[in-house]
Amino acid sequence: MVHLHFVRPCLLAWRSRQRRLLLLSLMLGALGCCNGRREHLRPRNDRRNIRPNIILVLTDDQDVELGSMDVMDKTRQIMEQGGTHFANAFVTTPMCCPSRSSILTGKYTHNHHVYTNNENCSSPFWQATHEPHTFGAYLSRSGYRTGYFGKYLNEYNGTYVPPGWLEWAGLVRNSRFYNYTISRNGIQEKHGFVYEKDYLTDLITNDSIRFFRKSKDEFPLRPVLMVLSHAAPHGPEDSAPQYADKFPNVSQHITPSYNFGPNYDKHWFVSHMQRMLPIHMEFTNILQRKRLQTLLSVDDSVEKVDDRKSFGHVCHMITKASSDRSSKEMLSLSSQQIFQMLQDTGELDNTYIIFTADHGYHVGQFGLVKGKSLPYEFDIRVPFYMRGPEIQPGTRVSQPVLNIDLAPTMLDIAGLKAPGDMDGKSVLKLVLPRRLNSRKQNHWRNSFLIERGKMFRLKQVGNKGLYTLIGKSDRMREVCERPEFQTACQQSKQKWQCVEDPDGRLRLQKCKPRSQSGVLRRVKNPALPTLPMPDDCICPSDPSDPPGGLSKTERRNQRKFLKIHLTQKYKPRFIGTRPIRSARRRPRRRRSRWVGGNWRLTKRHHTPTAWVHKARRRRPLPPASRSRKKYHREPSLKVTRRCSILSNSTIRCDGHLYSSIKAWKHHKSKIEDQIEDLQVKIKSLKEVKGHLKTKRPDKCDCIKSYSSKKRSLSRQKHKTVHPFKGQSRATVSPWLQQYRLEKRRKKVKKTLKKMKRGGDCKAPGITCFTHTNEHWQTPPFWTLGTFCACTSASNSTYWCVRTLNTTHNTLFCEFATSTIEYYDLDVDPYQLRNTASLLPTYLTDWYMTELQALRSCRGHKQCNPSGRPATTAEYPKSTGDELGSGWSKSR
Repeated sequence: MVHLHFVRPCLLAWRSRQRRLLLLSLMLGALGCCNGRREHLRPRNDRRNIRPNIILVLTDDQDVELGSMDVMDKTRQIMEQGGTHFANAFVTTPMCCPSRSSILTGKYTHNHHVYTNNENCSSPFWQATHEPHTFGAYLSRSGYRTGYFGKYLNEYNGTYVPPGWLEWAGLVRNSRFYNYTISRNGIQEKHGFVYEKDYLTDLITNDSIRFFRKSKDEFPLRPVLMVLSHAAPHGPEDSAPQYADKFPNVSQHITPSYNFGPNYDKHWFVSHMQRMLPIHMEFTNILQRKRLQTLLSVDDSVEKVDDRKSFGHVCHMITKASSDRSSKEMLSLSSQQIFQMLQDTGELDNTYIIFTADHGYHVGQFGLVKGKSLPYEFDIRVPFYMRGPEIQPGTRVSQPVLNIDLAPTMLDIAGLKAPGDMDGKSVLKLVLPRRLNSRKQNHWRNSFLIERGKMFRLKQVGNKGLYTLIGKSDRMREVCERPEFQTACQQSKQKWQCVEDPDGRLRLQKCKPRSQSGVLRRVKNPALPTLPMPDDCICPSDPSDPPGGLSKTERRNQRKFLKIHLTQKYKPRFIGTRPIRSARRRPRRRRSRWVGGNWRLTKRHHTPTAWVHKARRRRPLPPASRSRKKYHREPSLKVTRRCSILSNSTIRCDGHLYSSIKAWKHHKSKIEDQIEDLQVKIKSLKEVKGHLKTKRPDKCDCIKSYSSKKRSLSRQKHKTVHPFKGQSRATVSPWLQQYRLEKRRKKVKKTLKKMKRGGDCKAPGITCFTHTNEHWQTPPFWTLGTFCACTSASNSTYWCVRTLNTTHNTLFCEFATSTIEYYDLDVDPYQLRNTASLLPTYLTDWYMTELQALRSCRGHKQCNPSGRPATTAEYPKSTGDELGSGWSKSR
């Protein structure tokens, strides 16, 4: 039975539309009678002088190489057949936050300084330096009504609205489909696990359409910019309930590089990964299925901005939904009207729609269960479609376009000139007929930079054009060769000096201040005023320590004396005496001693050592000490219950361990467990130590801390910066950890083997995850148990040159571990074999020169090295025999 309250809105809208059509026909008839001919009417408002609207649809972790676009038929029909398909679209950094920062600013990672998903991602530096200069801020200042809906940056905390966005509904933190928080214009709004009102993809679509309708109703002559940033197909891959049974036999992710290995010719992380186990392969199948299911909701969202769905079809859907309770609950009022958004407002022919993703993804490629951040095709290629005014439907562009081109393109659509510091270029010159000419297309870029991580210093190795990292010893030697470090603290304002350790290593040591005679003295700053002693810094007397007790030197001497002359175990008890000179002035005065919190009178003592000798005479000595024969005990360190280390560095264990294999195994496993427990405890202690360093209290607790506070103020007044560590001691170069990880290579291998046996899912310097049956909360579920897998490593920093034109299709990469990789994708499209060792020297030198220029480029004039025609002389290429023969041998 059809409910009237579902059909009534449809009937009312149909009657309103019929009235408008009747009025329109009457006006046409009147004009035809007056002019004797028919006139073509424009929409209700003259749109010729209004700047076009811009809608950017952005997905998260959507690939191209694994066939994710094959299931989005509606999007391809609307965007590809109705617009332009950019067949060679790439991202410059295949990670979420760096890539999204590049989309917003139009800059490479080395220019906006967002290197990872944590470092500088939505940090105060980003908010103050780059966030006011995004494309949203520029278009908002030019008169656009701007709105952002969905995921923003991974570390966005939701406490503020970024500048330039009039309507803001940003996702707090990383992608989720349920149980998330939305910052709606600065006010946090929590959502639960109810699909009808909490599913993120539908929420983004409905909010964006509501904003568009409201903008056109209240400000019909102002253009609109909207960003629909969907979480799909990012984890946790929760699909809509109506799509939970789709794609049961998915296989798009099984490419020639799927579970390909071993890969010893690649960089450190990939070369250490082994082939997947059967449980990993089954997980990749379910993961790919769930990823494609989440994209179906995005496919519906894109379709809802198209105007070709007839009004009668919408009414048919509403009538059908009224008879089905589950379908009726999944359709909101906004979703019912969303199909008519552009048609009712008459804005379809004046709107540019762009569809793309922040980066690609891999599922099982090279034995990696899942992840991103690698410089290979499956991670850097993204879908890129565009439709709008003057764009010819069904066209295809083969020139390489990047994510840094989005910001200049949107400024170009709005009629604004892109700032000079933007590294990208507008792609309108490739799609608009009035801008198309062979000269501009030949001057489009032929190569671009792919980067991950910070830059590091390089040094040349020989004359081959190869470069490697500068180690700490080399950098120390460079610092010590400076003129200011040639003398040992003899210059007037010298703060640091170079000293050499006994093992020959150089290090920097701070100079101690000296007087004119050369004697060390304590520096007193006359400009620093004398600070009064606050009341809260005076510590009360401790019942265990008498006021005016021994100094530190006296305590040390007393402890040393007792240790030498006493053989029994003792607990140092320090005597609270006056200074020696005070005792000499009043030798006959009775002394008192602080014992147990009370003062007790003692005999007269002129020096503290007198009491010590007397106490020693009263203490009974062991028999060995009474005789002249020295008492010796064989020193040994008892490490375990059955093993000890002797003084001659030999290890002696219980004899039963050497005779019983069962006891030997039991004791050995117990020692390994103890080592693991201690390692965990050491790690926890280091974390606590780091926490205490950051949470040091400013308020002093006693006179000693007050004096240290006074000294710290003096240091701040005359602060000296370590010349080797730079301006900030907290800044640690990432390659320093990379070298340490390289030294612990055997340890990593051992840990990975243990993880395969079911041990702890962790490894030093490697990002790993544990997948359990409870990870996915929506069907299809995972029921095969817990497993561990790794996704990336901290030393996977790289810089690559991707060259793509009519004659070249190559990838040249240099990793932080000094590994070089080269692939000719015309010969090896799946990048299975690294052929860098087969490159001629001149070709390696050319790629290294191009890479160095791109790594330091700033602005579109420097970062687009294709202002020159692509010729064979400019882009040298080895002959087919040189690489082809090597390829056949390597296979």
